Amino acid sequence: MADTEINLAQLKEYKAGEYQLIDIRNEDAFRYGSIKGAVNLPEQEIFLRKEELSAAKRLILFCAKGINSIGVAERLREEGFDAVSLEGGYGAYLMDSFQKKTSEKEERCQEIEKSIRKKFHKAIFSKFAKAINEYELLQPGDKVAVCISGGKDSMLMAKLFQELQRHNKFQFELVFLVMDPGYSEMNRKVIERNAELMQIPITVFETQIFDAVYEIENSPCYLCARMRRGYLYSKAKELGCNKIALGHHYDDVIETILMGMLYGAQVQTMMPKLHSTNFEGMELIRPMYLIREDDIKHWRDYNDLHFIQCACHFTDTCTTCDPDGRTVSKRMEIKQLIARLKEVNPYVENNIFRSVENVNLSTIIAYKKDGVKHSFLETYVNGTDE
Repeated sequence: MADTEINLAQLKEYKAGEYQLIDIRNEDAFRYGSIKGAVNLPEQEIFLRKEELSAAKRLILFCAKGINSIGVAERLREEGFDAVSLEGGYGAYLMDSFQKKTSEKEERCQEIEKSIRKKFHKAIFSKFAKAINEYELLQPGDKVAVCISGGKDSMLMAKLFQELQRHNKFQFELVFLVMDPGYSEMNRKVIERNAELMQIPITVFETQIFDAVYEIENSPCYLCARMRRGYLYSKAKELGCNKIALGHHYDDVIETILMGMLYGAQVQTMMPKLHSTNFEGMELIRPMYLIREDDIKHWRDYNDLHFIQCACHFTDTCTTCDPDGRTVSKRMEIKQLIARLKEVNPYVENNIFRSVENVNLSTIIAYKKDGVKHSFLETYVNGTDE
């Protein structure tokens, strides 16, 4: 082990106040989960924010796999800081967090389920049930493929479906479907071990989507998402399902509205349900539609759970620490914009969400329906408008 590295066992020997734990991945990766107590100082910013570093403490830096953090630690040491890198990075910490006895895992699962019924019932489960009822997402006899990517949203959705099935008034079936599009061994294990811990009986099937889109320069994430959706529909239909459920939440909805306006020059939203155009008889539903992301993160952190991010070839290594143009997140830009607007108007998020429910066609210059563009001039009558 290099002089600039320490391992997890050594980290656990430190006492509180002796060190400063620093996550040098970007903000997008950090918000998906980090080591408890860590502060986020992205690699590209850390030397511009040196006033936030403690000169009196040992600085323990980590990234996704402990690669980029070695170089950053060495540079900080040259500037007089006592800095080291955590061997294996956040990935090593994730794997270590699963080392529990079977009896402890049983107890942990019960605690997770109890938190959904008690502490997070109003903020999470009630909104899950409300979306299902309000948008008519489930009917008797449905067989739903609950699509699990391995992140916090889809894993929570799986637990919510299990809870709903225990108490629902009509029968429906669930298949917990995990598509492996080319995950690294570590990320595959994180998904499997989280599913084991949370007692979610997953069905895994493999594709090579990540390899197929890796060399695509223009919109690889868009192409990846489209391909993944197609594979999920196909596998779900093969398993006899008539619906697939995705874990998009309230914040995804309002961010999509703004992204469409600012980057796509169109007014549109992420619908709570859709009929598939390519797979007859299949439907996509989004039962997390009314749940706030902050509440999902609160549930995750309250239960000390750790999930993967996207885990594609762009984020699976240390590219999340040193983004290259292709990994810059437009969605993160929109998140930051909404946060700034909220400082001025605390109701801005709800207003964005409600805006697509209150569209006044009398004040719209043009709109599209079934692919056909219509102008206000089609119904305009001289002398009747003010």
